[in-house]
Amino acid sequence: MNEQNYTNHSRVVKGFHMVLGFLLIAGTIGSLVNVYIQWTAHDEVLGSVLIAVMFICGMLLFVYTRQFPIRAQDRAIRAEENLRYYILTNKAMDSRITMRQVIALRFAPDEEFLVLADRAVRENLSPDEIKKSIKNWRADNYRA
Repeated sequence: MNEQNYTNHSRVVKGFHMVLGFLLIAGTIGSLVNVYIQWTAHDEVLGSVLIAVMFICGMLLFVYTRQFPIRAQDRAIRAEENLRYYILTNKAMDSRITMRQVIALRFAPDEEFLVLADRAVRENLSPDEIKKSIKNWRADNYRA
């Protein structure tokens, strides 16, 4: 496995994100077009509507299948980074720091973590700015 860094840290599963995403979008569009064609021809539309509903359900599953576990993992990351901050400082992390900033800070090694956390609050750094500021990337190979 390549060493993780800013340019390659995001995870894309080609079969899921690209192939399945494309098939669901194409199927949903095709099924809705089919409903329209059946409707305007005054044909029986129940079958077409049911197929369109199935594709819409598939699209919702596609979105929520990623969203729910990532939200749970974000909470775990917040707890881990709060603990790390407490271990390093004996103080709680600043409550003004956002969830997205905490998630970005997880890539910072201990030597850079406190300075970046302080800057993130003081300068309201975006997650992308935080990640770009990290000099020695700390890999997170367990992200969902």
